[in-house]
Amino acid sequence: MSRKKVTVVGGGFVGSTTAQRIVDLELADVVLTDILDGPPAGKALDMMESGPITRTDSRATGISTSTGDYSATAGSEVVVITAGFPRKPGMSRDDLLKANYDVVKAVVEQIVKHSPNCIIIVVTNPLDAMAQAALKVSGFPKHRVLGMAGVLDSAFPFPICYRKNASTPSSSVRARAARRS
Repeated sequence: MSRKKVTVVGGGFVGSTTAQRIVDLELADVVLTDILDGPPAGKALDMMESGPITRTDSRATGISTSTGDYSATAGSEVVVITAGFPRKPGMSRDDLLKANYDVVKAVVEQIVKHSPNCIIIVVTNPLDAMAQAALKVSGFPKHRVLGMAGVLDSAFPFPICYRKNASTPSSSVRARAARRS
């Protein structure tokens, strides 16, 4: 029986944490990619070496995509895009949008080529624009391109702030995001 494959594009904090959680929970085998040569392979090796301790069988592979070669990602069922530039002091949203559009466009073109049946989850900021870019570049139907925001973009800052300032266990704090119509 073949395992499910998830590719995580971007080996920074968000990408490597995402890959680690997928491996730890045995959701799928993971291919962690980054434009840097070396760190994705090292992080994947760390994940594999922790397998006997965490008792997981998922496999992790780390590759550099600096040459534009995404062939190791072929056949992924899900691709999570975390790659992109962080917003720096003085950088406008428009500056970030242009820089990260180029990254997301290049990544999505490769994803479509190697995993034409996958679901794309975009995490790169500015999220709304990057998810829309991934949708347009991929040509996928909208139910296969999703944006995933973090704590800053949800109802969850309340319980986090509450937990930081109260002696309440996290299991006792609940929050829900309200959908605007």
